Amino acid sequence: MTHPTRWLTALLAALIPSAAMAQGVIVAPHAVYIDHATRAGSITLFNPGDQPVEVSVSFGFGYPTTDSAGAVSLELTDDAPQGQPGATAWLQAFPRRATVAPHERQTVRVLATPPTGLPDGEYWARLIVGAKGGQIAVAGVTDTAAVKVGLSLEVRTVIAVVYRKGALTTGLTLDHISATYADDSVGVRVPLTRTGTGAYLGTVRASVVDARGEVKGEEQLPVAVYYALDPRLPVPVGTLAPGTYKVRVSVSTERTDLPPKVPLPAPPVRDSVEITVR
Repeated sequence: MTHPTRWLTALLAALIPSAAMAQGVIVAPHAVYIDHATRAGSITLFNPGDQPVEVSVSFGFGYPTTDSAGAVSLELTDDAPQGQPGATAWLQAFPRRATVAPHERQTVRVLATPPTGLPDGEYWARLIVGAKGGQIAVAGVTDTAAVKVGLSLEVRTVIAVVYRKGALTTGLTLDHISATYADDSVGVRVPLTRTGTGAYLGTVRASVVDARGEVKGEEQLPVAVYYALDPRLPVPVGTLAPGTYKVRVSVSTERTDLPPKVPLPAPPVRDSVEITVR
């Protein structure tokens, strides 16, 4: 069964942000990497609110993809499709359910029991943390002695779980980038294809430079390329005078949000393209 990729959480947070925040838990770290020697990892849940939160932990399968417009999304399924390196069938969380008191923490251990003879490689899953608090009153509904109306929210956080066995390699091929200028920004499409045996974790950096070498704008985007990704990176540049500009793109395995040894090593890749503003 396929779960929604853009969780109801985002919509609820926009409509009633204080309620959504009050019912959520903070999950750290935002990815779990397990090696074949230890076969275990953990996450910490923190309840920043003033009410207890009921938490459930489950697993699914999915990885980032891009649509025709270059938006990155994640489609979750209960199990890995045939031929995919899924780890969902042999991962367990302890505890699977818990109540986290206000301003308290809860550790959840993730244990792997892979099948005997598992080939070397990288295996993927998604850990899903669902958090439920008390009911939120629905505004605009008349309250009477006989009728009480409320909305029970579940905030879900989805993080990557990666199981690694043996020596792994990764790399990228950067196909021809393209760029367009509109609405005070340059939209850069960055087609990426992974090589090697493990997902590529890195950062895309793009800059727009005028004929004199002056940087008119720059932007960066963390990426996880499991197979292929073609993200659109908007670079804010303001109003550009007529002329020719160079768009420079580089991709490297630098990730400030991950421990240094988590991204597999790979050489950086670079490309550039010119755009003309009339």
